[in-house]
Amino acid sequence: MTTSGDANNPAISWSRCRVPKRIHRRRDADPSEGVEKYGETRFADATNKKYPIDTPGRVRAAWAYIHQPNNAAKYTAGERRTIQSRIRKAAKDRNVELPDPDEFIELMSRVRRGKRQKKQGE
Repeated sequence: MTTSGDANNPAISWSRCRVPKRIHRRRDADPSEGVEKYGETRFADATNKKYPIDTPGRVRAAWAYIHQPNNAAKYTAGERRTIQSRIRKAAKDRNVELPDPDEFIELMSRVRRGKRQKKQGE
């Protein structure tokens, strides 16, 4: 595989595929809150102390939260890939099966619709 990435070569450029290892510091996140809430543990987003991945339950929760549109929008595409990669690795290390992201998004959409309808009916 070449790394050129010119228009005449369909090979994928390594520079375009590179996953950032560092995630930007978010203004809306306080890393000390993550440490206070979860302790000194492994996080998929270690910069902002978001998405703890130290137990099977937290791995599943991290996977669910990073796929919610509001949470995903706070990161660049590369940062999301990094976070998802770290969650997948933690899941593999702990033999945790992760649900299909599209199925999860559809489920959450139905849950939100149900909550809105319930609220409007009150």
